[in-house]
Amino acid sequence: MTRPRSKKALYIGLPLALAITAGAGFAAWDHWFKDDLGYPAEVMKQANELHERLLSFDSHVSLMQNFGTDGHEADKDGEGQFDLVKVNRGPLSSAALTIFGWPEIWNGANAPHKPTEGFVDEARNQQEIRYKIITGMVRDFPNQVAIAYTPDDLRRLHGEGKFAIFISMLNAYPLGHDLNQLNLWAARGMRMFGFSYIGNNDWADSSRPLPFFNDSPDALNGLSDIGKQAVGRLNDLGVIIDVSQMSTQGLEQVAQLSRTPMVASHSAPRAMVDIPRNLSDKEMQLIKNSGGVVQVVGFSQYLKPLTQPTQDKLNELRKAFGLPPLPNLAVALMPGDPIISAWPEEKFGKYASRLYAILEEEPKASLKDLGDAIDYTVRKIGIDHVGISSDFNEGGGVKGWENVGEIRNVTAELISRGYSEADIAKLWGGNFLRVWDQVQKAAKPALVSQQDTRTP
Repeated sequence: MTRPRSKKALYIGLPLALAITAGAGFAAWDHWFKDDLGYPAEVMKQANELHERLLSFDSHVSLMQNFGTDGHEADKDGEGQFDLVKVNRGPLSSAALTIFGWPEIWNGANAPHKPTEGFVDEARNQQEIRYKIITGMVRDFPNQVAIAYTPDDLRRLHGEGKFAIFISMLNAYPLGHDLNQLNLWAARGMRMFGFSYIGNNDWADSSRPLPFFNDSPDALNGLSDIGKQAVGRLNDLGVIIDVSQMSTQGLEQVAQLSRTPMVASHSAPRAMVDIPRNLSDKEMQLIKNSGGVVQVVGFSQYLKPLTQPTQDKLNELRKAFGLPPLPNLAVALMPGDPIISAWPEEKFGKYASRLYAILEEEPKASLKDLGDAIDYTVRKIGIDHVGISSDFNEGGGVKGWENVGEIRNVTAELISRGYSEADIAKLWGGNFLRVWDQVQKAAKPALVSQQDTRTP
């Protein structure tokens, strides 16, 4: 079904409409949509026309806590990477808006690791703020946006020209040790759950353990007992298990325990940058074997290694703070080391400020780098097991795709590489929807029927 776009004239503009009417459409496409990215005008024209009917889905967009009060400013074209104006500009059909909470406990070597009541309460408060933003958008802009609780909902909303919110959750830390929190959040509309973020928690090991939290690699050897129980509970609830950010052992255990396909909602192949945060070929094969999907993420530092000049600057910084040089470019992307974790907060703040200033000068990855990662993943596990994600508002974005309004540029890159429109449709959401269908069908009806999914 062709997606209605009553507001498209606001973004294409009267000059373009007049030019097309006058027979100068090709030149107009070149002027308005080429964006100096080097794509031929006919490629950009095909990409734009495809997005007028394509069901497009971004599987990981984070919600910032300052995104208006309860999301009431979502219709403003703000400085962030996501809002409803940019959604329409894309156009983007749907996105997984991610609810997560992480307490501010970066207090050096003695920072608590185990979830204590006060920290869990703060983390849950952060979850609630993000959930209120989602429900606030739905309440305030009912003609533009709605929550998709099922795959059929998402397809229907796409046909109606509404932006479909898919609710996902990342990081088990705020759930404490209460497995029933999964039931409660499923009842509120959560349809994908990721165990890990930065740092281990009591459910699963992270691919990025943090010395600040007294973490060590593979502290749990993958999943804890409650983490293993959670796999079955999520299967029963019809919730997709997201293995991005997990340790290798954790991912392998999910593959063994889950009876439904896995999804890596925002990951890149380790062949691009050799860090544990990225997926090895073996891990990607496990996801494929489950029937799942690797959603290749447009995150610059995961798509190309840091340049030598940046590494030189980082080593100069480390020398100034009494640290040994980095052994290689990939290590520069890891979150920390035991020496830094013992520093006072003030010293760490000074170091972090200079560190991020250096990283911000690093040239961003390009759409070509993203395309190379997609190509590699497709070659390794097949077109039916690959998707696309941005990780916007949490560091995501490459040159040419720096907000949700620029997704047609990603499609132009895919067209230029010879992907068919059918394959592009799979990458932009078709494969993910297939997985969601399978996960939903494998759920236990009695549990699903208890979910009050129509009440925000």
